[in-house]
Amino acid sequence: MTLALTGATGHLGRLVLESLLARGVAPDDIVAIGRDTSKLADFAERGVQLRTADYSKPETLAAAFEGVDRLLLISGSEVGQRVKQHGNVIDAAKDAGVGFIAYTSAPRADTSDLVLAPEHKATEQLIRDSGIPFSFLRNGWYTENYVQVAQQAKHTGLIIASLGDGTVASASRKDFADAAAVVLAGPGHENSVYELSGDTAWGYEELAQVVSDIVGREVTYKRVSSKEHRTILTKAGLPMGQAGFVVSLDTNTRDGALGLVTGDLARLIGRPTTPLAEGLAEAYAAAE
Repeated sequence: MTLALTGATGHLGRLVLESLLARGVAPDDIVAIGRDTSKLADFAERGVQLRTADYSKPETLAAAFEGVDRLLLISGSEVGQRVKQHGNVIDAAKDAGVGFIAYTSAPRADTSDLVLAPEHKATEQLIRDSGIPFSFLRNGWYTENYVQVAQQAKHTGLIIASLGDGTVASASRKDFADAAAVVLAGPGHENSVYELSGDTAWGYEELAQVVSDIVGREVTYKRVSSKEHRTILTKAGLPMGQAGFVVSLDTNTRDGALGLVTGDLARLIGRPTTPLAEGLAEAYAAAE
C-alpha cells in the first residue's frame, strides 16, 4: 500500500514522515510530495519516494498521485487561497483513484466562529462531495506557536493579549504528526472526524509562568481590550490587516474556540499529549 502526504517539506510534514518510518512503514511505500523536494534529501537517502507538486498547479498533481492508495492532505499556508488549492488536490486525487484522504483541518471547522475555520469547512465539504473516504484531523493549536511569544517576553517581561480568561488546549506538533501517521497508515478511520487537542486547557497566567521558567525572568500576562491590543500591534509595526487577524484570534480564544479538550488526540497516539511546559521548553531551545 502506497501512502503519500502533501506539504511534506513543512514542519508537520517532516514529523509525519518520521512517525511513519518509526511505526515500521517501509520507506519505499511512502511518497513525500512538496514544491521543493531538495529539502527532503535526507528522507530520499532513507528510501522515501520524492515527488514534486504545487497546490496551485493542477498539472503537477496528477503524476504526484499516481499509484497512491492513501493520501494525507496537509492544509496549505496561503490564507485566502486554500479552498482553490485544496480543490485542485482533491480533484487530482479522485482522478488518480486515491482511496482515502486524511485532511488537517481546524477545531470544530463546520460550526466554529474561529477566524481560520471557513476555508477548512469548505475543504471538508469538497472532500465529502468527492466521494472519497476521508478522515478529518481537526488539529488544535500547536504549542510551538508560542515560541515567538516567549522570545519577546524574554526582552519585555510581558505577554500582552486581549483574550481575557480564554484557554488553549495545545499540544506539540509531534503529537499531531503522530496522529496523522496513525490515521494514514492504519485501518478503521474511514469517514471519521477527530477533534484533536491537548489533554489540558491552559490560560495565559499559566503560560506566563511557563515562559518565566524558560527564559529565566519574571513574565507577566497583561490583559488589554481588543481596541487597545489592535493599537499596540499597529504601533509596533504590524499591518492593520494582520493586527486585526491577531485580535480576532484572541477574541475567538476568549470565546472558547481553542479550549475544548476531547481526548481524541491521546487516544489516537496511545499516550498522553505533551504538556505545555515540556513542549514549549523543547521548541524554544530548538529555536535558539
